[in-house]
Amino acid sequence: MDHQARWLNKVPLVTAYFWIIKILSTTVGETGADYLIFDLRFGLVLTSLIAAVAMAAILALQFRTDRYVPWTYWLAVVSLSIVGTLITDNLTDNLGVSLYVSTAVFAAALATTFWLWFRAEGTLSIRAVNTPSREAYYWAAILLTFALGTAAGDLISEEMGLGYALSGVIFAAAIAVVLAAFRFNVLSGVAAFWLAYVLTRPLGASIGDFLTQPARHGGLALSTMTTSAAFLVVIAVLVAYLTLSGIDREERAAVR
Repeated sequence: MDHQARWLNKVPLVTAYFWIIKILSTTVGETGADYLIFDLRFGLVLTSLIAAVAMAAILALQFRTDRYVPWTYWLAVVSLSIVGTLITDNLTDNLGVSLYVSTAVFAAALATTFWLWFRAEGTLSIRAVNTPSREAYYWAAILLTFALGTAAGDLISEEMGLGYALSGVIFAAAIAVVLAAFRFNVLSGVAAFWLAYVLTRPLGASIGDFLTQPARHGGLALSTMTTSAAFLVVIAVLVAYLTLSGIDREERAAVR
């Protein structure tokens, strides 16, 4: 039996812990990028290069595993959250691309990725991310959801002037609609998951911006370093719990 055939599912079961850590990760993606760019004064370009190299190294580590390992998986999610944020920021701030355009382009790119994934693999199920090609499609989709979520979040909160608090309420309500549609069998599990995954990105970013942006911009002006560190500590505690309990691992759930 070859190595690929021995792979177990490389992603966690979708539980409440999954969504809590996901939202915390997206908040860190927003506040962590701001900390590097503004507080440490690395600037957008240097921060983007550092984040991209770190992401590549973390993904290489993730691909070397043959099953879901909580700390490598969630480290990859945090790194992609930061890079996805920076991709959109570079397009907006350095290249002057409209948020309307970037939102549309990333939505089309994500739809194309799903189409290619399904055409090649015959499934978009996250219960079957158990080959290198499926994992590659999975992480490509994850990166695009972060870039799309950043663009859509900035479009609504900043370009449309709705502010961070109201934007957070809007995205939370949209997630509730997706959940209701899933519960009443209007949306499939796969469609509901990916819609919620996109929407939790701007929700987390709105939370991060609300906490750290100056009061004149509608924020609470908390330190980006403190906010990022606090959220990372919570993520670390939850990941440690998942590692010890194994409650979000496919093979553990199967024997219960």
